[in-house]
Amino acid sequence: MRSLSLVSLLIALVVVAFLWTRSAQETGLTPSDAPSDAAKVAAAFSLQQAAPALEAWRSTTGTYAGATLPASSGVTVARADAASFCLQAGAGPNVQHLAGPEGNAPVDGPC
Repeated sequence: MRSLSLVSLLIALVVVAFLWTRSAQETGLTPSDAPSDAAKVAAAFSLQQAAPALEAWRSTTGTYAGATLPASSGVTVARADAASFCLQAGAGPNVQHLAGPEGNAPVDGPC
């Protein structure tokens, strides 16, 4: 009797795994997309957190030129001049940038 319930459980798990995989393929979601999506979300979050630091720099110095961010932020100041800046985060296909001061949302690709 015990072996029958173990076999039933195994069959149920196989069916659930098959249905989940099929559903993910139909919606275009695959497990291999998850790391890439997570990296893009992390880059976007980092960019949005770094933009106020550049605004603070500008309010202190009157310009974005010379602004720096800590290496631990994961964000690079790709360009900064008197009136604008471009921040970049991520690597490879997950690179995103935020052009400021008007940019409200990160955009795919480098500056």
